[in-house]
Amino acid sequence: MTNHTTPLVSIGIPTYNRASSYLKVALRSAVNQTYKNIEIIVSDNCSSDNTESTVKEFGDSRIRYFRQTQNIGANKNCNFCLDQAQGKYFLMLFDDDVVDDDFISTCLDAAASHREPGVILTGARQIDSAGNILSASHNRASGCSTVDFILGWFDGKVPLYLCSTLFNTQRLKQEGGFHSKTHRYEDVVAYVQLAAKYGRVDIFDIKASFRRHDSNMGSATHYYEWCEDSCYLLDVMCDAVPQQADVIRKRGMSYFCLRNYRHAAAIKSPLGRLSAYCTVYRMFDYSYSPLKFMFGKKLSRIVSFMKGKIGKS
Repeated sequence: MTNHTTPLVSIGIPTYNRASSYLKVALRSAVNQTYKNIEIIVSDNCSSDNTESTVKEFGDSRIRYFRQTQNIGANKNCNFCLDQAQGKYFLMLFDDDVVDDDFISTCLDAAASHREPGVILTGARQIDSAGNILSASHNRASGCSTVDFILGWFDGKVPLYLCSTLFNTQRLKQEGGFHSKTHRYEDVVAYVQLAAKYGRVDIFDIKASFRRHDSNMGSATHYYEWCEDSCYLLDVMCDAVPQQADVIRKRGMSYFCLRNYRHAAAIKSPLGRLSAYCTVYRMFDYSYSPLKFMFGKKLSRIVSFMKGKIGKS
């Protein structure tokens, strides 16, 4: 099944009703890998479209297709792909994301001198529904300690996307797969746990594309679930680097407070939105004022405008 030079790599593609949109693109990026020793596990979460025929059109013996008899939910569908994986490394490729043709070969070349790292990470780009590039971020974490890796994510310097990550399959399974309290940050939990315990290989180059569109932007209705999972993830981070737990928690409190204001900001009712802001503020130890979030940019623009007026007078 595997050997030391060309280990089997598993690509899991959980999918649901994407046959007519993104699934073909994701699958094509998987079968077109320049690294050939792969298996592709497609788990159809009881789709009502022609997902099965779309997958079988590829006619690639490396594809293993499974159809769930009922919708088991997104998280269980992801972990089903992991459970089926037989490779040394595992890529979770959502049915709307894309990897470059040399993604796997680049990852394995970089990891050749490391002894079974927990995760291998590349840079990533965000694309829109049509495939246009919205942003691109190199992975600048090379040489960073685990605490700096975590703080780098807080600062937006470390892109963490499932499509730009190879996980050590056995070790990910040993950690319980993809899990978190409310299934919002189960991917980041896995990054932190495996990186802290088994090390990382960081690749500067951008080799994967995360697709940003309306159906994966998150929902204001679930802002409280985002808050709960943020607290869970922060505990995982602190446990991973206990000697730096105070630093991580202080930075994390303000980071997650601000991030969850953004989820709450989508609530349409002004009263409901204000109540949500207060809940977030309290849950994250009053670390970032909702007033600063609501009016900070407006106040900055007003101050800049007034400075400009005074300078011209």
